Amino acid sequence: MSIWTKGIIVAVIGVLPLLEGCTRHSKSERYYLVTVNVDLPYWKTAAEGFQKAAADYGVTSDVRGPRNFDPQAEVQEFRSVVASKPSGILVSVTSAPLLRPEIDAAIAAGIPVITMDSDAPASKRLYFIGTNNLQAGRLGGQRVAAELNGKGNVVFFTMPGQPNLDERLKGYKDVFADHPDIKVVEVFDMKGDSGIAMDKAQQYLALKGKDHIDAFICLQSSAGKDVGEAIRRAKADGDPGRLLIAMDTDVATLQLVKDGIIDSTISQKPYTMALVGLRALDHVHHYPVKMGEDYDLDPFSPFPSFVDTGVSLVDKSNVETILSRKEASAPQ
Repeated sequence: MSIWTKGIIVAVIGVLPLLEGCTRHSKSERYYLVTVNVDLPYWKTAAEGFQKAAADYGVTSDVRGPRNFDPQAEVQEFRSVVASKPSGILVSVTSAPLLRPEIDAAIAAGIPVITMDSDAPASKRLYFIGTNNLQAGRLGGQRVAAELNGKGNVVFFTMPGQPNLDERLKGYKDVFADHPDIKVVEVFDMKGDSGIAMDKAQQYLALKGKDHIDAFICLQSSAGKDVGEAIRRAKADGDPGRLLIAMDTDVATLQLVKDGIIDSTISQKPYTMALVGLRALDHVHHYPVKMGEDYDLDPFSPFPSFVDTGVSLVDKSNVETILSRKEASAPQ
């Protein structure tokens, strides 16, 4: 072996530790996204964003939670994830009273927790990434008020007690406060089941005279398509049609907007929330800060209080653009 060759080998051996030191990430780093109704298109889209960030960083990601709307099961899943001592947790809060102590315990154990989509602001979570849900409700409320010319009976499909949905409802009611001839007939608890929402919609559609329902408002993503199907069937039987405002942009909902059954839907960015969420957790994992502090009041906080990923209204004027983007991103 020549002196020249030996020199190269020595140089490479000397540089390798430096290169390894520059490789910040590892597959042993595991990040979790915890939610409910994990099979919904909304959460499948969020999972794609979470997995994309994990692939970019070379870390491991996992999405956990019950397949139905079960806040207690979400708590159990969260506890299980905390017990595995992960690098970080992104969680959508279905019940703030149930999850707050679990989040606080995770933070006390040194595990970074960031909320997405639905928040628990009284917990010690680092911060919230998601939609300004009050703004989302106001955007929908303005559409309803305009389409009804400020007068009519409306019903809501929601799950009372879920923080993000309650904020949306408040946003609608804020707008309706300026339109006293818009009457909220009922805030219906669909219990996380779009089939229940569809059955109730059929009952509303049968009401006549002064009880006639003029507008149906879905605050949760899965309800729009099934309430829309009820309205479609009623129209086929001679009903003049009703105003329907949905939530989110799964393909079935967008198709009903295109078909004119749903007037419009409020668009969020679950992919972006989860993508940004994993990146944020990774940063905290590698550049630790003291957790459990009241950073909301700290003018020198290392974190924002809220990362707003945006909200917009989708109707017939722009639905084709979003449908085309969905189709282009679908697995081949």
